[in-house]
Amino acid sequence: MPGPAVSVVKTLALFAGTAVAEIIGCYLPYRWLRHAGPAWYLAPAAVSLAAFAYLLTLHPTAAGRTYAAYGGIYVAVALLWLWIIDGQTPDRWDLIGGAITIAGMLVIVFGPRAR
Repeated sequence: MPGPAVSVVKTLALFAGTAVAEIIGCYLPYRWLRHAGPAWYLAPAAVSLAAFAYLLTLHPTAAGRTYAAYGGIYVAVALLWLWIIDGQTPDRWDLIGGAITIAGMLVIVFGPRAR
């Protein structure tokens, strides 16, 4: 039986994978529309958005709570995307906002609840 640390890592990895799938699924059409990217970008974008929807179903809690908590990880992954893919270093306000959203996500996902 995996311990709590393994569960936390698996949960965070699932949220991060979900966020990457969504960002890729939205970024490729953005590149196609705004930067005259090739039309074939739309095929992997559709696959990525389908993967995003599937990954959301793997989260073990109620859908509304999953979506709320996922938002925090999405913001953090989007800031990494800004830095790695867009080549722009997040400023202190990006980092402060990202930290706040991660803190909120941790409260939502790991806060004690009556079962």
